[in-house]
Amino acid sequence: MATLGKPLSWLVNSVVMKALVIPRHNGPEVLELQQVPDPAPKPGEVLVDVHAGGLNFADIMTLQGGYPSTPKPPLIAGREFAGVQESTGQRVMGYTQWAAFAERIAARPALLWPVPSAWSHEQAAAFPVNYFTAWFAYWNAGLLEKPSKGSAARVLIHAAAGGVGTAAVEIGKILGVEMYGTSSSDAKLEKVKTLGLQHGINYKQRDYEDAIKELTHGEGVDAVFEMLGGEHTAKSVRCLRDFGRVIVYGSATGQPSLLDTRILYAKGASVHGLWLTYLSAKADLMADAWKQLSEWIEQGRVNPVVGHTFLFEQATPAYRLLMEGKNVGKVVLKVAND
Repeated sequence: MATLGKPLSWLVNSVVMKALVIPRHNGPEVLELQQVPDPAPKPGEVLVDVHAGGLNFADIMTLQGGYPSTPKPPLIAGREFAGVQESTGQRVMGYTQWAAFAERIAARPALLWPVPSAWSHEQAAAFPVNYFTAWFAYWNAGLLEKPSKGSAARVLIHAAAGGVGTAAVEIGKILGVEMYGTSSSDAKLEKVKTLGLQHGINYKQRDYEDAIKELTHGEGVDAVFEMLGGEHTAKSVRCLRDFGRVIVYGSATGQPSLLDTRILYAKGASVHGLWLTYLSAKADLMADAWKQLSEWIEQGRVNPVVGHTFLFEQATPAYRLLMEGKNVGKVVLKVAND
């Protein structure tokens, strides 16, 4: 294993751990497992022995150099994890900005949550980014409360078979939302329908804008959860009905959103940004989200979907699988043997 360019004599008097390092910006082939120094906790931080890490599109962007506010390489990859807090022995799952894909991490207690006893470390590593993002998407859309009367709210969920997509479907089922989801294959859509998705749209076979018009009899949906970028932001706006909202939380195409704001006027529509990096610093908002999510967990209504688990040494194919959109649910790296 590499050691960040240091001579082997450096290891003699150092406490080290194994970590997944981004040595330079490029594709998954540049990822390296290296021996690096143990983390030194800052005041208020706690050490966690990491067992599993959840892979996200933000990790792809970080690898390629497109994620905001990320330090220059070399740096340790990963932004969510599950493991055991060293000082208490409690199983926890957590969120960070980087350095999650390592044997140990110094974490902020405010962004650690207890792992349900029935969940594996892999399931726990699939929770923080997916479910907080999905919860805030419904919050931004004003749809967290079930309507007291009238028809159910309608939501279009892009990449419904992905990590955030499957979480959004589970939450939408709890809220009584009528959900329309896009994906690249009928097989993926059938799996998501078992979670509660009512209407699947294979975007490789059918234009989703046309499908929404047909399925809603020309009315449109109340919200679109949009993480594609490029032309899809404007297409998503055209899928809305009056006063609908597009919630933008990513750019999986790698293209900036193309949107002429004049198309918002006719419907009184709006576009809202959602960035978990920003929201995670808002303690009150995170506490509100966790209060509701933890209740659903206790009721057995929220169960992270882990579609693919890779060993730590298999990080390159794990990243590549996510980049190619071949995943169903979460892609997880197994950092430690349980």
